[in-house]
Amino acid sequence: MDYKQCLESLNDLGHELRGVKFDLKNIRKIIGSLGNPHSKYPTAIVAGTNGKGSTSAMLAGILSSAGYKTGLYTSPHLVRVNERIRINGREISDNDFAISFTEVWQTVDDLLEGEVLAHRPSFFEFLTATAFLHFARAGIDFAVLEVGMGGRLDATNVTVPRVAVITNIEMDHQAFLGNTYIAIAWEKAGIITSHRPVISACEHPEAAEVIRGRANELSAPLIEMPRDTPVSNVHNLDGRYAFDLTLEGEHFPGLISPMMGSFQIKNTVAAVAAAWRLNKEGFKISRDAIQEGLRSTSWPGRMEVICDQPLVVLDGAHNPAAALEIAASAQDLWPGRNLRLVYASMRDKAIGEISKILFPLTDDLYLTQPEQARAATPGEILAEARYRPQRIVVEPDPAQALKRAFRESAAEDVVLVTGSLFLVGAVKRALLEKRIDLGSFSGRAVGSQLT
Repeated sequence: MDYKQCLESLNDLGHELRGVKFDLKNIRKIIGSLGNPHSKYPTAIVAGTNGKGSTSAMLAGILSSAGYKTGLYTSPHLVRVNERIRINGREISDNDFAISFTEVWQTVDDLLEGEVLAHRPSFFEFLTATAFLHFARAGIDFAVLEVGMGGRLDATNVTVPRVAVITNIEMDHQAFLGNTYIAIAWEKAGIITSHRPVISACEHPEAAEVIRGRANELSAPLIEMPRDTPVSNVHNLDGRYAFDLTLEGEHFPGLISPMMGSFQIKNTVAAVAAAWRLNKEGFKISRDAIQEGLRSTSWPGRMEVICDQPLVVLDGAHNPAAALEIAASAQDLWPGRNLRLVYASMRDKAIGEISKILFPLTDDLYLTQPEQARAATPGEILAEARYRPQRIVVEPDPAQALKRAFRESAAEDVVLVTGSLFLVGAVKRALLEKRIDLGSFSGRAVGSQLT
């Protein structure tokens, strides 16, 4: 298959949560038939509710700066599926994607014909096998794997990681993971491996106790944040934060989170702690590599600035915990500035609770709807909203919603586009396709952020 045919075959499987199966049997059969490519390089695995993508990107950046040819597998993508599979920061090429995906597809067809598989694997299983195969073909030295959802039975969880990282745990995907912190934490704790180190940024007491108990059962050395990772000398550098970190008596001064928002400090600490543990395990990762890795990391769609006058910021916050972080950042970074909120959500998210957190930030709310089957209509959002700003503008097309918010803003205003990564993806796609040209208005686009 060529690249276009691969995308068509992938899209025929339906959206990412359709047919989701918590079972490792399929992925193990597929990668076994491919020669177990996932076993040809060491890995780190990162689970959690929020922050796992940022943490994965930072850890991969540190490893690359240390001289390791590093694969990074993440989800979801914003514009192109290639974003999910990277080596040393570069997306997989269309041709390489087609080669690896086609081999996975043909292998699955053979397994289905031989009745080794009872049904066609999911969207995520296909991409995970494609990533494993591409990384092996490229001869990488290390892979950082972001869990898709949960952990215990996620398709990424077939490796024996050299370090496991669990970022903060909150209520999300309850239909799949359970309705309590204990149940969700148990799924996340499934990435912990016997005698292999674990970094936990889990803050909720019940969830933290589950992680602690599982690590103890498996004799897995555990570093808990913030208890084992004291941070000091925190100061704001135009939205990014510098701080000093101490790890078991070792001091790391002047670390700088590469992404905006004080909440990124804990993700940065998790990535640095994971790199520090890998160094203890024999991987050569210097302090300079840690500093350079953080400096070189970018992660689109997370407090991403795409224009500075007025300030336009994209963030995919889609659950109450992430909304709280965004609201705190807005109050911290932009006090006294008029904020316009462009908002969309998937209908299976906690719209009512999120609206109570985000909508009071603004007097001007622009409701929109990305082209996605799960997307809530503006009417559905309003029906669930627990707070209504003074002015509500309904503009179904995300590009038009941003254009209107932008045109109605003064140079000192802030336009915050948030509520869903699908919304962020729709805006970034419109920018790339020149359907939005912020530079043609009164503001100045930050061009380097648009790609």
